[in-house]
Amino acid sequence: MPELGRAALVVTLGLSLFALVAGTAAALEGRRRLAQSAQNALVASFVSTAVAAAVLLSALLRNDFSFEYVARTTSRALPTAYTISAFWGGQEGSLLLWLLILTGFATAAVHLNRRWARDLIVWVVPVFAAVGSFFAFLLVAVASPFATQAATPDGAGMTPSLQNPYMLAHPPLLYLGYVGLTVPFAFAIAALLSTQLDERWLIATRRWTLFAWAALGIGQLLGAHWAYVEVGWGGYYAWDPVENAALMPWLAATAFLHSVMIQEKRGMLKVWNMLLVLLAFGLALFGTFLTRSGVVNSIHSFTQSSIGAWFLAFIVVVVAVSLVLVFLRLPLLRSPTKLESPVSREAAFLYNNLLLLALCLAILWGVVYPMLSEAVRGEAVVLGRSYYDFFLRIFGLPLLLLMGIGPLIAWRRASLRTLITTFRWPTLVALATGVLLLFLGAGSSIPGLVAYTFSAFVLATIVMEFARGTRARMALGASGWLTAFTSLVARNRRRYGGYVVHAAIVLLAIGVAGSNAFDSVAEAKLERGQSMRIGDYTLTYRSLSERAGANATEIRATLGIRRGGRDLGTLQAGKNAYTVEQQVSNEVGIRSDRLTGEDLFVIAEQIDPNGTVYFRVFVKPLVNLIWLAGLVFLIGSVITLWPDRREQRRLVARAAQVGLPATR
Repeated sequence: MPELGRAALVVTLGLSLFALVAGTAAALEGRRRLAQSAQNALVASFVSTAVAAAVLLSALLRNDFSFEYVARTTSRALPTAYTISAFWGGQEGSLLLWLLILTGFATAAVHLNRRWARDLIVWVVPVFAAVGSFFAFLLVAVASPFATQAATPDGAGMTPSLQNPYMLAHPPLLYLGYVGLTVPFAFAIAALLSTQLDERWLIATRRWTLFAWAALGIGQLLGAHWAYVEVGWGGYYAWDPVENAALMPWLAATAFLHSVMIQEKRGMLKVWNMLLVLLAFGLALFGTFLTRSGVVNSIHSFTQSSIGAWFLAFIVVVVAVSLVLVFLRLPLLRSPTKLESPVSREAAFLYNNLLLLALCLAILWGVVYPMLSEAVRGEAVVLGRSYYDFFLRIFGLPLLLLMGIGPLIAWRRASLRTLITTFRWPTLVALATGVLLLFLGAGSSIPGLVAYTFSAFVLATIVMEFARGTRARMALGASGWLTAFTSLVARNRRRYGGYVVHAAIVLLAIGVAGSNAFDSVAEAKLERGQSMRIGDYTLTYRSLSERAGANATEIRATLGIRRGGRDLGTLQAGKNAYTVEQQVSNEVGIRSDRLTGEDLFVIAEQIDPNGTVYFRVFVKPLVNLIWLAGLVFLIGSVITLWPDRREQRRLVARAAQVGLPATR
């Protein structure tokens, strides 16, 4: 079995190199049959990679500890679901998953666009093959998942914090996001190489970019909830370098998805869009580098290995080649259309992109600075949470406001009268919200108050747009409000799906502001029968129990909860002592108030042999809006990704303009 896995990866490497060399020759010389052969090799590389993946998965499920990877990441006591998740729980397996998704995405993207974008596809294939060759080389020569050893009775097990249901969803979603950004990158490079810089590469990749962007966004929110319920520190995002590594390409992709609308509408920002796509892919590679190189201290990262140097070299090559191509094609990328007014939709989207890019670069500097300081001074100077929070407020709050302004302001030029008419009611709603919150005592946190006020403004604009559009559909003869509403969304999924996503970001902003600006914390060491207070909650320590779990001994302290004289039942918090891994994890207790979005969050920091427990307790207002935002974000993403007949007709028209078949 190990030999079969290694052979499959060698075949993948050979096929990828053939697709790279043959595809490049075919594109340069215009040889159609050779180009088809390169495409077939790319498809075959997906099959051989799938064989390698099947071998590793089989070894994991059989507990074949003659595989070094299986022995290092699993044990016999590990539940089956977590045994499967060990596929991407270690360095070599995660690289194999990356390659599997990459070859699968490449096969699908080439197949779907091979007829109507033929002159692009001949260059897309060698670009995909180049990336695939790199990952296949790593798996063959540097970090093979099929290394063997003398079989052992049992494996080392899995890190306790990874033994969580989110392990089955969070990492794969991030990989779908990271690898998905290869598709727009490949088409962008192909457009530069072929000098076919019209809108076809944008249309071919818009849904791929949306899918990758949505996967990254949902994956990060799932990861935040995972950290919230599992790690046991009372938060959900710690500005950890690897957390930031997933956020940065999402910000770059967000900027691209906004500015691409300006290029489609006005033919502007061609250079900007090209650079944003290249930046998003480069940051996706950088995130992989951070995770696998061991250059940063993170609970997400793997140990120090030789992978890091290879990744860094690959990133340098990708960035250098991309920038050279953009520079060579600058005359073709320049647009004759200019920005007509600083008060227009184009200008608002440009401001939005500048703020997104500024936030992205500020985060990037925060990640890179400790590495630079260590290289220069010999000491890693870490930029703390206050650094990131500062830039989140400076750039994030204006971004929040622009979400309400950008989609409603007129193209080209907006008059003062139009602005007053458009934003009168949203402004009144925002001011009323701010005054009400001041009256209720929310003025203790100015950033939080501003975030709430801006959020009210954006929500008002979204509601107004949906109400206005629904009334218009009713006037055109829709049989009812529900029919009018659904037909409104169906006729412009991209626009109204975007509004739903904006609503999700607003919910996220409210949840983050509330849980950080207005949370409270209390600590106490309690014996059985003793109580502690936090806010209007009273917690009474009642008992301590111990039971055997599937892979650990579970110790739980039970607390009785009362609020304002009302009994709210009990809550348990404690620790798991893992037998195989010889590690202990915190298991927090959380009581959520679905009506207010508030959480009572309890950590049993220390459990003494005599039964005394040191508790740390948080009250986090509105934190559940963050998780609700994830659901709304998913709904908005699905609406935006759903096939749109109007967009298909535009695709046919674009293809007809250049004399190509429009069938996809």
